[in-house]
This record gives sequence, structure tokens and C-alpha cells, in this order.
Amino acid sequence: MEEILRQALTILRATWKHRRLGMLTAWIIGAVAAGVILRIPNQYEASARIYVDTQSILRPLMSGLAVQPNIEQQIMMLSRTLISRPNIEKLIRMADLDLNIKSKSQQEALIDDLTKTLKIQSVGRDNLYTIAFRDPDPAKAQRVVQALVSIFIESSLGDKRQDTDSARKFIEEQIKNYEKKLEAAENRLKDFKLRNIELATSEGKSGVDRISELSVQLNNARLQLREAEQSRDALRRQIAGEEPVLLPDSSIGESSVSLPEIDGRIDTQKRNLDTLLQRYTEQHPDVIGTRRLIKDLEEQKRQEILARKKYAAANPGASVSNNPVYQQLKVSLAEAEANAASLRARVSEYEERYKRTATLMKTQPQLETELAQLNRDYELDKRNYEQLVARRDSAELTVDLDTAGSMADFRLIDPPRASNTPVAPNRLMLLPLGLLLAIAGGLFVAFAASQIRPVFFDSKTLRDAIDLPVIGSVSLIPNEARKLKEKSSLRRFLIALAGLVLAYTTGIGALVFIAQRAN
Repeated sequence: MEEILRQALTILRATWKHRRLGMLTAWIIGAVAAGVILRIPNQYEASARIYVDTQSILRPLMSGLAVQPNIEQQIMMLSRTLISRPNIEKLIRMADLDLNIKSKSQQEALIDDLTKTLKIQSVGRDNLYTIAFRDPDPAKAQRVVQALVSIFIESSLGDKRQDTDSARKFIEEQIKNYEKKLEAAENRLKDFKLRNIELATSEGKSGVDRISELSVQLNNARLQLREAEQSRDALRRQIAGEEPVLLPDSSIGESSVSLPEIDGRIDTQKRNLDTLLQRYTEQHPDVIGTRRLIKDLEEQKRQEILARKKYAAANPGASVSNNPVYQQLKVSLAEAEANAASLRARVSEYEERYKRTATLMKTQPQLETELAQLNRDYELDKRNYEQLVARRDSAELTVDLDTAGSMADFRLIDPPRASNTPVAPNRLMLLPLGLLLAIAGGLFVAFAASQIRPVFFDSKTLRDAIDLPVIGSVSLIPNEARKLKEKSSLRRFLIALAGLVLAYTTGIGALVFIAQRAN
């Protein structure tokens, strides 16, 4: 610690030795700094304040109906991107700043200068913005701020309709594309259903349910057929012991011969056929079975008439038997035959249905998967189409909303106004800094001179510097004349230092006096 203090003291003594050079340097730097500070041109600031009211009554009323952008975010982004090159070029033309521009380089320099000096900032969270610009000419600064305010308001309102039209045009193109996709999906779905009509008539039942239902119906039909055949066979056995009823005259035509037991069955089946045709088509299994039964009864009637004619021709003298039991058995047999034929047709139809359903079950999973995919594609295209139509309507409503009134209201709180007094430079702060710079410069020059022309004040410093043994030292005993000379030098130095400080203090006082008179 003692060594450090000794070295510091040595440096100060060496610097003090060159104090006159340092004081001269301080005066020179102080004079230059004062001249520079006083010659800095005054800067006048023009400013304006704008309030953006985004709390429009239309926003809650049109919520959910029209597209409502984030107005606060748009205004904030606009304030950050307002000072751009296109806007600066537009501002130069509006404020007549290009009158003295004669070259491209001057224009570029002006654009760069404006970009650096223009300021727009948000004040708090109340959508209040301040636009400011400084220039030596207050009228010019006011024109620049006025132009920037106009650009700010116009930028917030411009290009809205163009953006909306572009969005609506894009949505219209997408709607047309989805209309084509939706039509193609509908056609694919229609063709699939036509190719696989069985799936459309399944009434939501699975293949297992349908084949189980058909199996039950087929078993019931077979059981009913066996019962009918057994009943018919029993009637045949009973008829075998009765006498038949012969035709009274073999010359009578078939069309005029009446067999009550068969004719009654035919009439009953014809009435049943009429009833079925009112409910079903010609391809219905019951209609087909009834027609087949009528045809069988007519054929049975014809064969019965032929048999009776042959019997009558072979036995012309035979008497006609009018056995009522025989007649009743024949009627019952005919009904049993007709019932058995109908049940056979039903069993055949159920067997065909069962086979078709069993065959369909092998390909049904693949068909159902394909149908599900077609339905999924159709529903997706339909949902996208409906969403696009809804958004187109919302865009049209948004255009009408923009036409009816703006969602943001710009209010000029403080119009552009230039200050009467310069706001820069702050000479009251720059002059003390100039004084400190002058004193620091003088100290630095004195220190540099001490290092260039070093002086040794003790033997130890000399021994450390030359690395040789010092035999001894001779001390200087100052006389009265030397002491008077040293005092006179110190007095001149202090006067010079006080004069420098006094000069700066006088300048600061003069600036304060001028500023007070200006106010």
C-alpha cells in the first residue's frame, strides 16, 4: 500500500511539473468546446397527439355476425411501421421538403435523416399516440408533423376495401372449387348406392341380423309347407274311397264347365292378387306366388275336365254320382293343393333371398367401408362448403359494416404545433461538460508530458529506472528568489484556472438570463 501511494505521489509531482502546459491545453480545449456548443444550431420541436377510439358501439352489436379484427393490435402495428420508406417519400412530397433536393444522394440523405429523427410513440395503454419532429426551422417541423398525422390517419383507413375484395374473391373461387368437389362426391355416392341397392333396403340392419331373420322366415315357411303337404296327402287318401262326380255331357266345352271347388279357389286367389297388386309390384314374391298358384289351379281345372270327359266317353251309360262328401273332399283337396303351391313359392323365394344375403355378407364389410369413406368425403366437402358460404356472407356483412361506419375513430387531441423556444441543444448542461472536458484534457496533456520527459524525484525511483547502484544524492536548498518564483508561478496557475471556471460560469449565467427573458 505504501508503495502504491509513493508511486501515485510521484506521478502527481511529475504532472504538476508540467502544469503550465496543461493549463494552456485546458484553455484551448475550453475555448474550442465553448465555441462548438454555442454554434450548435437550435432545434425546435413540433408535436401532435392523436387518440384512437376503438370502443365503437357496432362491435358488440355485430359480434358473431361480421369479421371483427383486433383494432388495437392493428393500430399498434401501424404505429410501429408508419416510419417506412414509402411513407417517408410521401411525407417529403407533402411537406415540400424536396424543393432544394438536386441529386439522388441528397434525397437518400434526407430520407435517412427523417427516419432517424421522426418519433411516434404510444402514451400509456389508452391508445394515445404522440408524433414529434425536431428541426432548426419551426415551420418546417410543423409541416412535417402535419403530414405525418395525415399519413397516419389515411394509412389506418386505406386499403381496407381492397383487402376485403381480395378476401371475398378468394372465398368465391374456393366456393366454386368445393361446389365441383361436392357434386363429384354426390355422384360417386349415388352410383355406389345404385350398384349396391341391397344396402339401401337393409333398413339399418346388419348382415347377420338380416340373414338370421331370413333363416327364421325360411324355417317357418318350410314348416308350413310340410304341414300343407301332409294335409293334402290326408285328403287324397280320403278321396280314394269316394266316387267322383262325372260330367253330365261330354260335348260341353271346357269354358262353360263349372267346377265349384276349383272355381272358388281361383276366384279367391284372383281377389287376393288384386289386393296384392295394390300394395306391391309385379316382382314381389307374394304376387309371383299367387299368379303361379292361379295358373296351377287353372291347369288343374283343365286336367279335371279332360279326365271327366274321357271317363264319360268311355262309360256313356254310367250314372253321375252326386256324392256330397266327395265334392267337399275335392274342394278341400284343391284348397290344400293351392296352399301347398303358395308355400312352395314362398319357400323358394326365401331360399333365393337367403342365398343372396349370404353372398352379400362376404362382400358387405368392403362395401360398408367404401360407403363410409364416400360418406366421410361427402360430409367433409359439404362442411367446408357450408363454412365457406358462411364466411362469404360474413365478409359481405363486414364490407357493409365498414361502409356504415369505421370501427376506429381517430381524434386529434393536440394539433401539430411547434415550440416557441428551442428544445435542443441543452447548453446549460453542455457548458459544464465542456469545462470538465477542458480540465480533463489539460490533466491528460500534463500527464503525457511527464511520461515523455520523465523526472526523478528520489534515488529509489532512479535506481529502479536505470537498474544501477546510486552512490548518493545532492539536495537543492531553495533561496528566497526561487521561493518567490515558485509562489508567483502557483499564483498565475490558480488565476488561470479561476479565469477558465469564471468564463464558463459567466457563459452559463448569460444563457440562464437569456432563457428567462425568452420565457
